[in-house]
Amino acid sequence: MCTNTPAAALTPDRAVQPGFRHQGCLYRSDAEFLAMAVPFAEEGLRRGEPVLVTTTAANLGLLHAVMGGAADRIAFAESDYFGRRPAQLAEALRRYWGRHRSTAPTGTVRVLAEPVRAGGDAAAWQLAEAEFNVALSGTRIWLVCPYDTRTAGPGVVEEARRTHPEYVVDGEVRASAQFRVPEAAGGAATAAPSRAAEDPFRFEGDLVAVRRHVLERASALLRSEDTATLFGVAVGEAVAYLLEHGIDRAAVWVRPAAGRVVCTLHSDRPVDGPAFYGPRAATRPGTTLWMTDQICEWLDVSSDTAGCTIELAMRERPAGAEPGQGRPGRGPAGPPAG
Repeated sequence: MCTNTPAAALTPDRAVQPGFRHQGCLYRSDAEFLAMAVPFAEEGLRRGEPVLVTTTAANLGLLHAVMGGAADRIAFAESDYFGRRPAQLAEALRRYWGRHRSTAPTGTVRVLAEPVRAGGDAAAWQLAEAEFNVALSGTRIWLVCPYDTRTAGPGVVEEARRTHPEYVVDGEVRASAQFRVPEAAGGAATAAPSRAAEDPFRFEGDLVAVRRHVLERASALLRSEDTATLFGVAVGEAVAYLLEHGIDRAAVWVRPAAGRVVCTLHSDRPVDGPAFYGPRAATRPGTTLWMTDQICEWLDVSSDTAGCTIELAMRERPAGAEPGQGRPGRGPAGPPAG
């Protein structure tokens, strides 16, 4: 789908179209990956469009080396982290667009998202790729999904052609004749519940008070006391992360949503530098969100001119179950519960 892709394939002025764009691109060497990714990112930066790149650690290193200082203006994440929960990815991308579209003159954000393959759930990824076409249809996200043919499993090429309306071949964007139009029923993204009616807890530097508040709210909703305790630990690390970045005041919400218990922490002040988190953060000095990420089913972090927001979630207790019943949530070394 993509061989030796020049800049013109993805970034001419006439190619910037309103609405959601979803393109597939196969590459078979580091050079081919860079020939696609670098112009896509550089043109986005030139236009003032936010750029998010999630790919392998090796590819992130290649991009940093080639783009130099410009890489500091790009949000990066490793696919093994960012894409390990494909069912939540469409929602995460929609939230990213919602947070950043106002900063782009065109209203468009660019995302280069390489699917997880090594050890990942290929069926879940194929479903997620198909659902993007419905769930993100009301956005102005330009999504390019690279596939490394050196590691992609059997059938990946054909499935990519079926789930991407466009693909790139020899530097040209083409419509996919094999693309299957997804059914809209059940595919639209569910809007996040409004926090307007919530009564937020005001964090003013007291970590103990925040954890107490979270435990009181979450204990009645989570599967067990152990799960609630782990949730409190995760929230505590998130608060410590804010404190280390000089943020000592934030609003905290705890609420049920879509079968999960969600905690949102928001400060009007952004953190310094890009909000990079995930596996590589554990090797960096200072407080990271590694433990929070291991404990929770999902973790979402953003920091821009509107402030810093951390959102994390664990699975809610099944209906009818008594407090203390059910398995605890995923701990640092365990699989997701239920």
